Amino acid sequence: MIKLLHVEDDADIREIAKLSLELSGDFDVTQCESGPDALALVQEYTPDVILLDMMMPGMTGKEALVQMRKIPKLAETPAVFMTARAQVSELEELRAIGAADVISKPFDPMALPDQIKAAMV
Repeated sequence: MIKLLHVEDDADIREIAKLSLELSGDFDVTQCESGPDALALVQEYTPDVILLDMMMPGMTGKEALVQMRKIPKLAETPAVFMTARAQVSELEELRAIGAADVISKPFDPMALPDQIKAAMV
């Protein structure tokens, strides 16, 4: 099982993503609704891959990943962003901080598991 940490402030998106990923049979999904919650969680929990919403109140997904990268055990963990604003400049910026992939919202729940697995290679 692939341990996935999903950080997303929208409860509906969290639910759809969790169902999609768990139905694939490949993912053990742990979810947080904010960057600060995720940073607290990763002190004890080490995911194999991180799925982050880009736009969240208080701390963006980008800011959360920058902080996670400072934790040695997460320095190389693949990170995938989900965003409704997938502009070229933003994609380049996210890849520069170590994003393995960027998935546009609205996302296809049926394709999500394969998109994340592809980003982990």
